[in-house]
Amino acid sequence: MPSQPLRQRILAGDLLVGTFLHLGSPLAVEMAGRAGFDWLLIDLEHAAGTEADLLVQLYAAASTPTTALVRVESSARLRFGRALDLGAAGIMVPRLETADEVREAVSFLRWPPDGVRGVALGTRGASLGAIGHAGVRGRNAELTLVVQVENPTIVQQAATVAAIDGVDVLFVGPTDLSHSLGVPGQFDAPIYLDALGAVVDAARSAGKEAGILLRRLEDLDRHVAMGFRFIGLGSDGAFVMDGAAAAVAAGQRAAAGAST
Repeated sequence: MPSQPLRQRILAGDLLVGTFLHLGSPLAVEMAGRAGFDWLLIDLEHAAGTEADLLVQLYAAASTPTTALVRVESSARLRFGRALDLGAAGIMVPRLETADEVREAVSFLRWPPDGVRGVALGTRGASLGAIGHAGVRGRNAELTLVVQVENPTIVQQAATVAAIDGVDVLFVGPTDLSHSLGVPGQFDAPIYLDALGAVVDAARSAGKEAGILLRRLEDLDRHVAMGFRFIGLGSDGAFVMDGAAAAVAAGQRAAAGAST
């Protein structure tokens, strides 16, 4: 197990690097965890796996030192509850647009009196009964909430959102954000860079952290310099594609050389 809960490390301002898991494969989860990432994000919004595949992926993550978060399909209370009951250490929630929606999401994360999550102490998320009634508040305090920033509306409300108690990370989804700003895939466009700056400033002012998903490893240093501290680098699917493409390219170069 990690020496400190992930949420504690986030709020301490540590630079934390993770990756997204899209293949729905427990082996891919375990490999990523053993590679040494600070966190893993099991994706139920866009990935191959579904909620039915989640438990075995969480088991795979638990066999490594890495903390597993889950991106839920939607911000519905039961989607939060299912992932947390199965043992997710926190939730990434997509497609929110207003501070009121974020406040509702915060309430779904925790058991009463801190939230409205249904209390079921026999679940894996409550250590199969080892977390008794007296331990509820302590477990609540360990759960991480990552709120995605994917549209101009939530960028405009970033300071309000970051100040909400229970929000730990404002996490930029570059593709959605760039499309919603009218500059699809133009990650150097001024309007996009201004939005990134607004998110970082809002998070820092509230004592929270800003996060972002990066496709290219060479973009890491630049975004760290911008102030991002919770960074997703690629995905299991991208690693397979990149590795396969590199192998094919090497084979083609070898074939071209052999024919000359």
